Amino acid sequence: MLDYSLAKKGLSRIKALAHPLRMQILAFIDKHGEINVNKIYRALKLEQSITSQHLKILRNAELVKYRRDGKRIYYSVYYSNIKQLMGTIKKFETKK
Repeated sequence: MLDYSLAKKGLSRIKALAHPLRMQILAFIDKHGEINVNKIYRALKLEQSITSQHLKILRNAELVKYRRDGKRIYYSVYYSNIKQLMGTIKKFETKK
């Protein structure tokens, strides 16, 4: 049986992933493990404000974690939540 609260959380995560730029940012973070926000926007040639907006959406969907070290903010992928999302999606696949 599908847990409604997990499905609702999964939907918010899917919505967060529904933007190609957020997918690009998430893939970039995944490739580098943990990375400073400055390196993200510089490497992807984005404006800092745009990058921060997209990271906030990913953070609110709990797809990325962050930690502060002084003035620097580092991001990493929240793998357990991605796995949970994939599990929720697979439950829909098995209902065919």
